[in-house]
Amino acid sequence: MKGTYTILLLILSNTFMTMAWYGHLKFKDLKWFENLGLISIVLISWGIAFFEYIFQVPANRIGFKENGGPFSLVELKVLQEVITLVVFMIFTLVFFKNETIKLNHLIGFGFLVLAVYFIFKK
Repeated sequence: MKGTYTILLLILSNTFMTMAWYGHLKFKDLKWFENLGLISIVLISWGIAFFEYIFQVPANRIGFKENGGPFSLVELKVLQEVITLVVFMIFTLVFFKNETIKLNHLIGFGFLVLAVYFIFKK
């Protein structure tokens, strides 16, 4: 069960992270944000990123082997990176319709999935 909680918390964390890191690029499309300066955008992004940490820290604590979780530190990191890419791809396709996912992107993602396989292989 701790593995499931870890993965769900990492998905939530990465959703907020992606919004904080890339969501502001769509602010120009929103009337309220169009006149904000860079400092304001950074502060808003930090506010969003705060929620990333609310989910990321418990995910790592619950999931880490030395705290009774199922994952080693390396496994946690690789899992987090793959979740980041999946969330990023979904975010890109939903919010940035002018961006396309190309064959080389999919091949690279496939290699990352292979990395997960080899990291978790006993």
